[in-house]
Formats: sequence, C-alpha cells, structure tokens
Amino acid sequence: MDNLTPEQRKKNMQAIKASDTKAEILLAKSLFRKGFRYRKNNKSVFGKPDLTFKKIKLAIFIDGEFWHGKDWEIKKENIKSNRQYWIPKIERNISRDKTVNSELIKEGWTVMRFWAKEIEKNTEFYSAQIESKINELKTLKN
Repeated sequence: MDNLTPEQRKKNMQAIKASDTKAEILLAKSLFRKGFRYRKNNKSVFGKPDLTFKKIKLAIFIDGEFWHGKDWEIKKENIKSNRQYWIPKIERNISRDKTVNSELIKEGWTVMRFWAKEIEKNTEFYSAQIESKINELKTLKN
C-alpha cells in the first residue's frame, strides 16, 4: 500500500533524474578542473555510461544506491510498499548492470562503478582514483 496519493507519487517519480545528478556533476567538475575531458551519457557506448573517455576506453558509472541495489540482500527486506513492483525492478537493474559491465569488458573497455553517496561524501578521493586509472590506461596505450 502506497502512503502517497497517485498525484503525489507521480510528482515524486517525475523529479527523479536519470542524468546530471548531484554526484555526477561533482565528479565531472572535479575531473574537468584537473584538465580531463570526457563525454557525458555517451549514447554510442553500450550502456550509456555517465562519463566516458573514448580514446582510452574508460567507462564510469555513478549508481544510485536504491536504484542499483546497494546491499540488496539486506535492503530489499526494508521495502514496505509495492514490493511486487520494486523488488523485480531493482533486480533487473542489478542484472542489467552486470550485463553492461561484461559487454563493455568484452569490447575492451575498463569499467569503473561508484555509489553516488560515496562520491558526494568524498569527491576528491574518487576523482583521484579515476585520475590514477586514466594515467595507467594512457601508459598502457602508448
């Protein structure tokens, strides 16, 4: 049973962003300040990663904890309303994420996935991790 009216639920769901979330913007700006250039939500790359560095084949995903099932086995027990909808939906998202990862790896991409809240808490740490991976991939490419 939903605690919100259909109108309230619709308004809430419409406000959820698929791209340009706070975590994505923080990370992208941090990388841009360091001089890195990337494509955002590149449709030509399988899975439409949040950030791509095409020359070195690096795909970065910033996943929302709820939508992508962080600590899923524990958290799915906390879903109280509309379980028959949310549990299969999030499990499909988790499965899709695995498929996207394996397909990109088969195509020679390096895939990095981060949780949005972790990026919001410590953007510079994750930016440094990506910088390190970029430098490593550039070295391997040459």
